[in-house]
Amino acid sequence: MQELDQTVTIGATVPTGFEHTAAEEVLEKLEATARVSKNRGRIYFDITTDKLLKVHQLKSLDNLFVVVKEYDDYQFKPTKEMQIDWQELANKLPWTNALEVWKLNNSIKKKKGRRKRTNPTKSDQCGNVDAKSTDTVPSDPEELCEDLEALEVKGNQRDVSSQPENYSETEKHSEIQDQESGVTPLKFRVTCNRAGDKHCFASNDAARDFGGAVQEFFQWKADMTKFDVEVLLNIHNNEVVVGIALTVESLHRRNITHFGPTTLRSTLAYGMLRLCKPQVSDVIVDPMCGTGAIPLEGVMEWQNSFFLAGDNNGTAVSRSRSNIKHILKRTHGGSFSGLPLDIVQWDLCNLPMRSSSVDIIITDMPFGKRMGSKKKNWELYPLCLREMARVCKPGTGKAVLLTQDKKCFLKALSQMEGLWWKLHTVWVNVGGLHAGVFVLKRTAVVFGTTPEDVMDLVNIPKNMFLSKRNVCSASGSCLRAGSV
Repeated sequence: MQELDQTVTIGATVPTGFEHTAAEEVLEKLEATARVSKNRGRIYFDITTDKLLKVHQLKSLDNLFVVVKEYDDYQFKPTKEMQIDWQELANKLPWTNALEVWKLNNSIKKKKGRRKRTNPTKSDQCGNVDAKSTDTVPSDPEELCEDLEALEVKGNQRDVSSQPENYSETEKHSEIQDQESGVTPLKFRVTCNRAGDKHCFASNDAARDFGGAVQEFFQWKADMTKFDVEVLLNIHNNEVVVGIALTVESLHRRNITHFGPTTLRSTLAYGMLRLCKPQVSDVIVDPMCGTGAIPLEGVMEWQNSFFLAGDNNGTAVSRSRSNIKHILKRTHGGSFSGLPLDIVQWDLCNLPMRSSSVDIIITDMPFGKRMGSKKKNWELYPLCLREMARVCKPGTGKAVLLTQDKKCFLKALSQMEGLWWKLHTVWVNVGGLHAGVFVLKRTAVVFGTTPEDVMDLVNIPKNMFLSKRNVCSASGSCLRAGSV
């Protein structure tokens, strides 16, 4: 039988700008070296298939696929007569190992899906048409591989990998298909992602022609919506990567069930947190938490730090609470007896906490598009940076702030140069908007001793912030997650 711990190349899409952060997580948790693609937003790394379950548990990755073949310098024809090229490509690709990984991955998804159905939600249902298993997920990846091996032995009449060398690729995959269903052919679709201006074809043309070649090679049935296999064709200039998708929906849909108008992707939130490098006993504050994406990601990964989050909008605080309850319900009976996290409704420019008491401030600031306005940002940003400087520890405190309103932020930062230093900026793509994650270091200057500490508050609109009587203190109406 084919060894289940074969080495394969996994490709993953990640938030644009956080490729190197994702590569760090891969090295840390899988002990694998990831390489960043020329096409931004993708990384590749080699693993043995016994680590496939761990790959699905990584926090930086959006979508996964197993690489069938990579071409660093594929020579496209200069004319639109590409169909022969796609046919030749489909015929010579080494599909066998990738399809075996796809089968193993399906087994993982079936078992995970069955476990989730105890308390199913819309976001938990991934739409896997093959999910029929009634087993539970083994805690040990080796047990999962043994279980798959047993299933294959039961269904296989003979082993594909044990055939003679002259056993053709087409015959191998015909047998794999027979083993998968017995009668019904698999349904598939081809998705093409193309970048570059020297191609004589469009993405849809490539997907159509390559899809026709794949269909002729495997005799699968094309289906754009209810497909079993999604073949990926990634083209960046002359770089071509053919893969098979291992995820139906993005892995960032893991913690948030109650969304707001500008909910941050969990993978982007995790990337921002890794920039902070949280330490044991750190107090980490998100003063504009929205639906709680950042503190939820933080508390699941860094359980020895304490997270305090809040918002001046009561609806946002309510959504954050609902998301916390969902996490507690999902992890009930697991390793979490409670979460070191509080949610508070507050005035973000008058935070209910002592000066110099916070180690890290991390937040997604209003862009001035869906929330707030560019005009209000010119007043809001300086006040926010001032209040953040007050509560942040001088000399050691850090801030990681995401905003698309770069001009306004940099102007506000220049007004606070005595309190904050800009270390570096990570440029990211947020819903098609070019935004920046600004990493700041709190200066050693004690708050209250610089001109930046005193600001004119007379011209601030009264409806911009909550009044003091509506501000909740941490000892008042905040929600302790562990007691939900």
